[in-house]
Amino acid sequence: MRAIEGDQNAVLLRNKAGGRGGALKTAFAHIKNSGDCTADDCVVTLETNGRGAEDALATVEKLKLAHEAEPDALVIAEREFAGGFPIKSRLLRASTRLVYAMTTGVRLKDTLSGFRAFPVKLIDELLEIEGDGDEYEAKQLLRLAKQNIRIAQTETAAVYTRENWSGSAIRGVWSVCKTFFSFVGSSFMSWLIDYTLLLILHSVFTNATNGVGITLFGMTLEPKLPAIVIARTVGSTVNYILNSKVVFRSKSRFRLIKYIINTAVMLTLNYILLRIITAAGVPLAAAQILAQLVVYPLNFMSQRKFVFGSIRG
Repeated sequence: MRAIEGDQNAVLLRNKAGGRGGALKTAFAHIKNSGDCTADDCVVTLETNGRGAEDALATVEKLKLAHEAEPDALVIAEREFAGGFPIKSRLLRASTRLVYAMTTGVRLKDTLSGFRAFPVKLIDELLEIEGDGDEYEAKQLLRLAKQNIRIAQTETAAVYTRENWSGSAIRGVWSVCKTFFSFVGSSFMSWLIDYTLLLILHSVFTNATNGVGITLFGMTLEPKLPAIVIARTVGSTVNYILNSKVVFRSKSRFRLIKYIINTAVMLTLNYILLRIITAAGVPLAAAQILAQLVVYPLNFMSQRKFVFGSIRG
């Protein structure tokens, strides 16, 4: 790891409008194109605008040491604010931690910190992230977690000012939240299709066979099995299109194959739970809701890590 010193010091001016994200990507592109750094060198980013650490040089040193301990990770310096800290600011930090953990499965103490260090080899990944505004750093965390790149933490002392929790912080919170909310929205839409079709088809198949079931290849299938297979196939198709194109925007190879495998596993689990719950005397409409309370979180985690994520070696 080395620093660029002497004649190689540079101040980059960005003429077009944009926020922190645009400035950071301008700097990242300069580092990439300069040819002065190797893939194992470290890039450190720091905040200013009233959100600075009490000792910037000490923070840089902490980030460098943390990077040396975990050279493949993105390192974030958690800010420990001195002095008074309003309750609404505490709630804001807590809400971003909670939503980020729900979205990615990664627990961070300070998702809004701009004090970060990462290896140069991650620059290509960071340059692909959309957005030039203040939300860019939150999107960094979402992208790297989705790609299974480790995010490590260290600490730094910081000074609280009102600017810490201005509009830019709110936009950062929304950036973290919207992926989760988008997933919830797409999942609700596909679940509603799935749920409605299940009830309709189960009623149709039951009435058509007088409750005996459907005979297929010499086997008699109870009405709920073909009903749930057809309903889940339609609902999952809608869910796949929305999640791959809108929510995760994944470029993962073989994602369709992985999605089919994931859907088959979740369908089997759903059917087993339905049989158990309906056997206990619970009506099908209520049983499906109860089964989904188990299947939904498992499906979310599986899609995020297995289907739409990319494993990095």
